[in-house]
Amino acid sequence: MQMQQQSGQAISRQSGFSLIEILVVLVIMGLLISIIAPNVLGRADEARVQKVFADFSAVETALRMYRLDNYGYPSSEQGLNALVERPTLAPVPGNWKSDGYLESLPVDPWGNPYLYLSPGQNGDYDIFTYGADGTRGGEGQNADYGNWQDAE
Repeated sequence: MQMQQQSGQAISRQSGFSLIEILVVLVIMGLLISIIAPNVLGRADEARVQKVFADFSAVETALRMYRLDNYGYPSSEQGLNALVERPTLAPVPGNWKSDGYLESLPVDPWGNPYLYLSPGQNGDYDIFTYGADGTRGGEGQNADYGNWQDAE
């Protein structure tokens, strides 16, 4: 609080923002958020999809190395875990690398394990995820993604 003396009278002045000024700032912030938020959220969705296809690429590389060493891909029953731990289910690989083919199995961006079929319906093997909802079908974040699709 400032005090000024004018001709013997004490005048107090309070400084601060008026209600109108605060409302104008809130409206401007709201407009900025409504423009920027969809762009930022859209980028996060795109990044999740890109991670899925990057994971597919890493797993496919490990599967190719497994196949070179063992003359075939792991079975559906052995699953992708055969890239991390030596399978005990038939066909047991004869030339399995002692340190495995992957350090650990990646999970999809929504925290679910990737699914695997060998032989696949779309190739020698299929690696896929059911998206955010974890169920077959859907759109947007709930869409299904598989290694047979092109990265978007």
